[in-house]
Amino acid sequence: MGSVRLRILDLNGGDQPLLSRDRNVAVIFNGEIFNHWELREELTRRGHTFNTRCDTEVILNAFLEWGSGCFARFRGMFAVAVWVQSEKTLLLARDHIGIKPLYYYLDRGEIYFGSELKCILEHPAVPRRIDNTGLDFFLSLNWVPGPYTLVEGIRKLMPGHFLQWRDGRIKVERYNAISGGALSPRCLQEATEELDFLLDQAIREQLVSDVPVGVWLSGGLDSSTVLHYAAQRHSGPLHTFSITFRGKSFDESGYIREVSRHFGTEHHEFDLNPDADLAEAIEQIAYYSDEPGADAGALPAWYLARMTRNDVTVVLSGEGSDELFGGYLTYKADRWHRFATRFPQWLRRVALTCVRQLPVSDEKIGLDYKLVRFFAGTLLSPDVAHLFWNGVFSELEKQKLLRTCDPSCFAQLLEQMKGQHLNRYLDFDQRFYLPDNILYKVDRMSMAHSLEVRPPFLDSRIVEYSRRLPEHFKLNGSTSKYVLRSLMKQRLPSSVLSRPKIGFDIPIHEWFRGVLRPLLLETLSRENVEASGLFDWQVVRRLVKDHLERRANVGYHLWGLVVLLIWMKRWKIEVGRREEGAALLPIEIPDVVGSL
Repeated sequence: MGSVRLRILDLNGGDQPLLSRDRNVAVIFNGEIFNHWELREELTRRGHTFNTRCDTEVILNAFLEWGSGCFARFRGMFAVAVWVQSEKTLLLARDHIGIKPLYYYLDRGEIYFGSELKCILEHPAVPRRIDNTGLDFFLSLNWVPGPYTLVEGIRKLMPGHFLQWRDGRIKVERYNAISGGALSPRCLQEATEELDFLLDQAIREQLVSDVPVGVWLSGGLDSSTVLHYAAQRHSGPLHTFSITFRGKSFDESGYIREVSRHFGTEHHEFDLNPDADLAEAIEQIAYYSDEPGADAGALPAWYLARMTRNDVTVVLSGEGSDELFGGYLTYKADRWHRFATRFPQWLRRVALTCVRQLPVSDEKIGLDYKLVRFFAGTLLSPDVAHLFWNGVFSELEKQKLLRTCDPSCFAQLLEQMKGQHLNRYLDFDQRFYLPDNILYKVDRMSMAHSLEVRPPFLDSRIVEYSRRLPEHFKLNGSTSKYVLRSLMKQRLPSSVLSRPKIGFDIPIHEWFRGVLRPLLLETLSRENVEASGLFDWQVVRRLVKDHLERRANVGYHLWGLVVLLIWMKRWKIEVGRREEGAALLPIEIPDVVGSL
């Protein structure tokens, strides 16, 4: 067992592995336990002693006191491994929402694990082959939902779960870190007052650090809210960090600078423009990403983390608010879907044909792109449409693209949708889209630069609060994140509350027709596509040609293919099936509703 430690608390203590006094129990850990002082006091009353101020020692003593029951008591972001020598038992645990990743590989009774996939790939016994199920999901979504990965046999431990390995066998169990049993707020005032208290508590705890702390600022509602509470609790000016872009549909610099002035922060910006060495950064991302989540926000996150690390080691961010309070445009599309399907299908097909005739724009998500995706989605079932709004290749497109095509695994994922209406999709996105795309991207890009990113909205108390919040306090008519906007109405500049949501990714449609065109043509050349053994060259050629000649905006489709092939080449990932007789862990997607 080993760990590379980013020193945040007790800089001179807490090296890992950390051993119990009798050397029977060893702990390694990635992340932060934000309620460790609270737990330390309780454990001290129970007779435990401490030699450090670090939270790793709290994990050790909590395990000695409560066994695997300790994981439900932790409030934070963590991937933990515990070895019990006397029982020859390993336990792995992951935080309630999946802020920190944790991978494992089981073969013939032996287990390999790590917080990064690349450390498992170092073992010569681990085959570097594409997982067909993971590939199917990747082409549909540009990310891979847990427990799958893109490497055959390697799996993710699901959020809110722990794994026990003993005598070559494993058992995976859920721990109930979050409950939904409390009463719902009776009115908007009660809801905003409770959210105010919870945000203040969470951000106060997450500001605790023995190294400098800053805030990532986009000028949007979420990051500006985090800054509001951080500024109240932090002594002196805070450092804030932002990425800016050129172009009307991407540029947030005006909002960012207004918020920075409003709170008097020491502000830092990096303008990500076509003059940057983008190809080199993409190659670096292929290494540090472990598996190619093709969220186009990974590139600006890379530059943002690199800039931030020059001044601070810890930064707070606004991730998670959209999934908790209904902030994405897709949630509105889910509602419009119910209305649109009242019209006959032939009329929706005619509408789709018409909007495909609109001029193709270079805007981030232009009107042409939104209308084409929406009307195409109305021809699908509501659940499939929800994934399609943010997805890429349809089932038909995948069948044409892949040289060999297995039956789709999408049905397994759709079965995980629980509940009704808006909460059905919020629950799904919290369990899959958030940990396996948004949080994964941020963790990989930040840790590549030895930077710790803390998302206060994902404090377990706030997640639990959002679970019992009535839907109309989340999406009220056309107003998203209604309760959060109501809370911050008098606390933030009005422009922040009324501005459209822009999101965080690159002008991929435009850049593939410009600065990234050489990378696109080289990566998706006939030689490279055919060498991959995955895709039909003629289909890929047609996609590239249609995009470059402005017959379609398929920048996100092409970005996924480019990132995938660069990653396969970097890690020497091959195409093939597992040899007969090799023992693979049976995979089922756990139902983790109870843990949220």
